[in-house]
Amino acid sequence: MIKFVPFIFSLISVGIFAQKKVEILPNEIQIQTAVLPAPEEDRDAAMVYGYNESGEMVVLREGTNNLVCIGDDPNKEGISVSCYSKKLEPFMARGRELTVEGKNTKEKREIRGAEVASGKIPMPKAPSMTYIYFGKEENYDKTTGLLKDGQFRYVIYTPFATPEETGLPIKPHAKGMPWLMDPGTHRAHIMIGPF
Repeated sequence: MIKFVPFIFSLISVGIFAQKKVEILPNEIQIQTAVLPAPEEDRDAAMVYGYNESGEMVVLREGTNNLVCIGDDPNKEGISVSCYSKKLEPFMARGRELTVEGKNTKEKREIRGAEVASGKIPMPKAPSMTYIYFGKEENYDKTTGLLKDGQFRYVIYTPFATPEETGLPIKPHAKGMPWLMDPGTHRAHIMIGPF
């Protein structure tokens, strides 16, 4: 048993040191990638979140227009970036806080739902846009911040919208058609993507 204990500690040590160090790209490259989903005319003025050397999400650039862009998470496989209306920032920021606290998807939905209902999190009154661009790691150029062969997905938040009000189905019937996800809830949104 005594010989077994050092063996276990050596395995743990090897496991810890064998973990891949996450590469944090320069701020300008993170910004270049983060704004890819946005309409071209809105990219230069968008606020951008990215990651510092410690892997924490931070503001890389303050914005002057109505878009907030989120850089690619270096801890996740593939490339995925998004930009959304500033009116969604309280909802999105709260989601990030809850993630840091270790809440799972179900817990985050329940907490934010209660906070929207109480008025703690304001939701936009008009439909609010989110642009998403994603693709494979091997198609990403870390020197330019560009992603080739990426795909777009569009999400239009319309809190509490229903199929009856919108005429939208609750699942897509053809590739690229809009449909309503989470109808009747604070998270109700129109999905348009390569499904």
